[in-house]
Amino acid sequence: MQEWLGMSAADLGRAIAAGDIDAVSLCETYLKAIDGHPLRDRIYARVTAPRARAEAKAAAVRAQSGQRLSLLDGVPISWKDLFDSAGTGTEAGSKLLEGRVPDHDAVVLQNATAAGLVCLGKVHMSELAFSGLGYNPSTATPPCVNDADAVPGGSSSGSAASVAFGLAAASIGSDTGGSVRVPAAWNDLVGLKTTHGRLSLEGAVPLALKFDTVGPLCRTVEDAALLTAALEGSKAPDLKGASLKGRRFAILNTVMMDNLREVPKAAFTRAVALMEAAGAIVEIIDVPAAQNALDVSGQLMTAEAYGLWRDVIEAAPEKMYSEILRRFRLGIECSGPDYIAACAKLDGARMAYDQATAGYDAILAPTAAIMPPDLARLVSDPGYYVTENLMALRNTRLGNLLGLCSLTLPTGVPSCGLMLLAAPDQDSALLRLGAAAEAALA
Repeated sequence: MQEWLGMSAADLGRAIAAGDIDAVSLCETYLKAIDGHPLRDRIYARVTAPRARAEAKAAAVRAQSGQRLSLLDGVPISWKDLFDSAGTGTEAGSKLLEGRVPDHDAVVLQNATAAGLVCLGKVHMSELAFSGLGYNPSTATPPCVNDADAVPGGSSSGSAASVAFGLAAASIGSDTGGSVRVPAAWNDLVGLKTTHGRLSLEGAVPLALKFDTVGPLCRTVEDAALLTAALEGSKAPDLKGASLKGRRFAILNTVMMDNLREVPKAAFTRAVALMEAAGAIVEIIDVPAAQNALDVSGQLMTAEAYGLWRDVIEAAPEKMYSEILRRFRLGIECSGPDYIAACAKLDGARMAYDQATAGYDAILAPTAAIMPPDLARLVSDPGYYVTENLMALRNTRLGNLLGLCSLTLPTGVPSCGLMLLAAPDQDSALLRLGAAAEAALA
């Protein structure tokens, strides 16, 4: 049964359908693995064992009677601790929300349950989802699967760790500036940032509603497609026959290739070469609009975040990690006219970007320009925390600012991801490109 812990969600679902795996046994295997793992308390904030057992039992009955709800019916997954779960604490990694217990499941959790997915519990995250590093002294800092001394990436840090360490078949996270893709990349997973507005945010603790999105962290592109469909209550795109032959990709000679660390740069170069060998056409282009978008990101994201959280924060600021508090309070500096002007600049940047990239199927970039930073240095050196957090999120943040859908894939080099960015609402097409790229990189 231990091999089940490393299988993709889709393969587990197929095995349940074939009668080779019993959903109850699968659930118990995961619960046992969680309980016995030495890093359990750094990964899971709360394990919902009674709920998981009840859902697995129901899935097993459906499997025996030929009434499965979806391919993933009976597959156990974890949830970032900002998705409301009825009767179970949802605290978004912050002492500000300690003891918060919602009455209802988030809509995406309701949809996932309706597809038969089993909820193992809630996993740790960066405080209020406002960091790309995953360091959280307020609750817990999950581990990085490739470096015991490093952070795992954030803010969906526990989501990535739960899958990478075999304590969930997949996990559901959120992405406002890279919070699905950075931890997925640093833990050698697939991570999907869906188009803004595609998946419901109802019942999800917000950070910046203009940019918040929901997405899966998982082992394969097929899993990402199936999980997204489950979260939406729709049908997953058919990935069969996906090919890179003749597909056109661009590398932005603006921002995203600047100041790359040696290992991510080499991994990206190798990944692009493998895609070209599989028939992809890759060109380098200049798109100044990318920098224009980044120029206003600080104003927009901090103003939104502080506007949403000001009253809660200022009622008890001492409960927050000082660096996260500082980032929120940067929003004070953005006036109403400044915010409107920044929105107008972003709209212009989006239009210019769309025009410059319209002839390409997707943009390619390293998911993160840096490797996972050292935890001890982040704790002792505030300046290092600031610079590394900005560099960790720089490339991914563009996808949120420009309203794109985006996918990160493992490159075969530990903690180095390949990111694909496609036009808004092209999630299904992006997943087909991702499936073809995944095969080329294998």
